[in-house]
Amino acid sequence: MASESRNNQRVGDVMTPDPECVSSKDLIRDAARIMKNADTGVVPVVDGKKIIGLITDRDIVVRCIAEGKDVNNARVTDAMTKDVRKVDEDTPISEVVELMSSAQVRRVPVVNRNDELVGIFSMADLATETREAARLGKAMEEISEGPGNN
Repeated sequence: MASESRNNQRVGDVMTPDPECVSSKDLIRDAARIMKNADTGVVPVVDGKKIIGLITDRDIVVRCIAEGKDVNNARVTDAMTKDVRKVDEDTPISEVVELMSSAQVRRVPVVNRNDELVGIFSMADLATETREAARLGKAMEEISEGPGNN
């Protein structure tokens, strides 16, 4: 019975709700502070409540520091990943895991019916909330085979 209820779980049931966000005009330093304070490697980038990208710790290193940009003045837009996949909060977890595996991404923004950001779903959410270790292991294996850009 428990596995049946897990199969019916929606991403909105296990996502990390209401993540701190930045705008594309904010300083990279602001995103880095959120990462430090929230102990996360990703911060959603929004325009109002609409997701327009993600910025990761890796984005900051590869697209900002490694390219010699002035980190004191660099903006989120200078390093963010703009092409991100998002899912609706009612999407079944199995579909989200499949999407993450095929797209080789570790995190997916979650939106409501108005296309507004309501959370973020990561492999850690799957492991913590659903305890589906076998599925997690397979998904992580597939994700790890791809480039790490979000």
